[in-house]
Amino acid sequence: MNDQQPIYAVVIPAFNEETTILAVAQESLQHVQPVIVVDDGSTDQTAEVLQHLPVTVLHNSTNCGKAASLWKGFQYAKQCGITAVVTLDGDGQHSPADIPRLIARAESISSRITIGARRRPWTRHTWHRILANRIADFWVSWASGHPIADSQSGFRVYPMSLITQLNIPTNRERSFVFESEILVEGAKLGFWSLSVPIESDPRQSPRPSYFRPVVDIARITRMIAGKLLAKGLALRNLYHALFGQPLAQQRSNLQKVASSHSSHQ
Repeated sequence: MNDQQPIYAVVIPAFNEETTILAVAQESLQHVQPVIVVDDGSTDQTAEVLQHLPVTVLHNSTNCGKAASLWKGFQYAKQCGITAVVTLDGDGQHSPADIPRLIARAESISSRITIGARRRPWTRHTWHRILANRIADFWVSWASGHPIADSQSGFRVYPMSLITQLNIPTNRERSFVFESEILVEGAKLGFWSLSVPIESDPRQSPRPSYFRPVVDIARITRMIAGKLLAKGLALRNLYHALFGQPLAQQRSNLQKVASSHSSHQ
């Protein structure tokens, strides 16, 4: 672990979240400051309801998508000297009360992406979304070379040392591909993903989810397929995704064991 105390910020992308964003921002402030809300070209009162809170509101002049909004928040946090970023959605499905749990997990093992993994029962109304998420988990875990729970959760902690190394497209079509690609690229850079089980409240906003299970999972699958084909399908990654540690982590462990043996000879 680093001796230097991490400096955290919360980044919340928001598009037409006037009914929920105030409560999410208020509770987030109780756990981490600064709180950065990226208003993604909202046509409602998303930005206005935050006027009396000590939060930073960044604005996209048009609706650029979640990926671009997150990236804008990351870059602002970097300029402020932040060393780790907590992200959560503005629609109220993530409870900011879980922020300390994610941070504690992130600080227990350095150089990791921490994911708030939602526990959702299979019901007649949710089975299609849960199934889509499980399919995405399979592909993202394969490409990453280790098992990842809830790869589609937007409630995460990212080290800034990872963010500064990323070069991922953030155009509007990649809105829900971006967060999956971070997990894959992060694993390549040695930033494995850890999960913290969380409860997830039903969406309180009257609007439907912006995540489209068929279209967005297809885009995620296409992105993953390209990466796997470039690596000759990476069948060893698939093995470790299904049965345990990241391949690179196992190599690292073997190197440590070998080094330890040589030092005692």
